[in-house]
Amino acid sequence: MLAALLEKPAEAQHAAGYANTLREILQQPATWQHTFQRVHDAAAQAPLGKALDPRPAQLVLTGSGSSIYIGECLAPLLQAALGMPVQAIAAGTLLTHWRSVLPPGPGLLISMARSGDSPESAAVVDTLLADAPAWRHLVITCNAEGRLATQYREEPRVSALVLDERTNDRSLVMTSSFTNLVLGGLGLLRDALHAEAIEQAAANAQRIVDTHVDAIAALAARDLHAAVYLGSGAAFGAAREGALKMLEMTGGKVVTMAETFLGLRHGPMSFVHPHTLVVAMLSADPTVRHYECDVLRELSRKQLGMAKLVVGDDIPADLLCAGDVAITTSASASNPDVPPLLAGVVVAQLLAFFRCLELGGKPDTPSEGVLTRVVEDFALHGAAP
Repeated sequence: MLAALLEKPAEAQHAAGYANTLREILQQPATWQHTFQRVHDAAAQAPLGKALDPRPAQLVLTGSGSSIYIGECLAPLLQAALGMPVQAIAAGTLLTHWRSVLPPGPGLLISMARSGDSPESAAVVDTLLADAPAWRHLVITCNAEGRLATQYREEPRVSALVLDERTNDRSLVMTSSFTNLVLGGLGLLRDALHAEAIEQAAANAQRIVDTHVDAIAALAARDLHAAVYLGSGAAFGAAREGALKMLEMTGGKVVTMAETFLGLRHGPMSFVHPHTLVVAMLSADPTVRHYECDVLRELSRKQLGMAKLVVGDDIPADLLCAGDVAITTSASASNPDVPPLLAGVVVAQLLAFFRCLELGGKPDTPSEGVLTRVVEDFALHGAAP
């Protein structure tokens, strides 16, 4: 199916409404290698080197829409590697409740953004520069012309890392922007992020496109009314992003939910109906995987769900029933969490893309008239007297 889509002339792809989204999904393996080199170079000097010198006491990652899920992917990985408190707080929450949710400074606030033009993004930085001076700021963005990249060039407390222009997705939904911003944030690890992990992640993603795309498209063509995305630790952010991609690209026609594996065992298991697809992003940690596999076996035992789509390395055969799909990835010795995290995101992107087409939608502009690529400007209100 993918070959047939790519064989169409560019004009026909644009007319069918998928040209940008498909190109941006498929470019990810190549752009990851470029982003890794860019952040590796930046880690030894400004802006990443400047952001971490002096070493902050804590990090807060922020963003709007998909960008906060980037923060949720990064927070566990950065905290474990850097040995400092790290949390993700949505930009909208900081805009309205920063006094009650932002920890006491000093610290470093990292704003993740595709365009850098969401109204709340710059408003949060403006507010904290004025009212929380102990906090320094790092912007990681895909858009060199966005507000976050341009508005603070003369402000010494703000540094900015701008990724390659190719990562500034033109489609309404974020795909390569999301994964490259994850890698941009991982640049804070400096020498702890290894080229071998990025090469393995890129190889996994290319293998998914080359050998698993027909199985993903076939799942998307089934009578799919709902999807639940499962992830643990950093992969929970990926699960949240996967759920949003399906919701966005189908215009809400497929109802979605994201949960942790153990969280599903409680009330959320009632969400898993005969027309519900379960997308499981397995952890690289052996102990965590035991818990995750137990939950998937429980779903099979109870005959819950339409099918399972399982992504990870060394997937046990007994997790799979008739109609399930397994996408096996290769692990990385240096950064074991990174390749499966990125692979899970790519699988979720492709699943949403094909479901959108199956429903007669246009992946580049789903929910036309409802959503826009950048959230429209809205009124910003000052603090109550």
